[in-house]
Amino acid sequence: MDHPKEPLALRIGRELARRIVSGEIAAGTRLRQDHIAAEFGASHVPVREAFRQLESQGLAKSEPRRGFRVAGFSLDELREISEMRAALEVLALRKAAPHLTKAILDEAEEATRAGERARDVQSWDAENRRFHRLIVTPCRMPRLLKTIDDLQVASSRFLLAGWRTAWEAPTDRDHRAILAALRSGQVETAAALLGRHVQWTGKNPKKFG
Repeated sequence: MDHPKEPLALRIGRELARRIVSGEIAAGTRLRQDHIAAEFGASHVPVREAFRQLESQGLAKSEPRRGFRVAGFSLDELREISEMRAALEVLALRKAAPHLTKAILDEAEEATRAGERARDVQSWDAENRRFHRLIVTPCRMPRLLKTIDDLQVASSRFLLAGWRTAWEAPTDRDHRAILAALRSGQVETAAALLGRHVQWTGKNPKKFG
């Protein structure tokens, strides 16, 4: 989706992140500033900003005097990401809960249904991230949400790598249980379910949530 008023650096970073997460750009690949600037018709300044954005998401690493390369990843990193996501998404959900409307919860339920109908892992991942984003965005804490979004991008990279050879759309009982708890005002139950749901990701790298 295009964002007409989005700064060029963010647009470049978003597109490069998509390519890295999808596996189009492999781990260890050098990110060539000149080539990317030419592709996007940009100066080197927004390209360098985009590289820093990728670094903050854990998708690229800076090498002294060598520029940037696409970062590798390990199961230890996945576990760390999952634990961080669990802690921060639970915090965001607790803050968001008083502002969650029926319309937001209905949209989150539709995201879950759309994920279950997904024909490929990329589509499922988009709906899964939409579900998680919807239930935490009303926390009104932009720095927290930015950090969560970066962690979800990193999670997606592991997800797509794990499911690249075989894909099956899951039935997401956890999402439905979280929504049921939120609809009935059981915020702490929903928070506990969300925390377990996200942490389970780090222990089951081929079945992310």
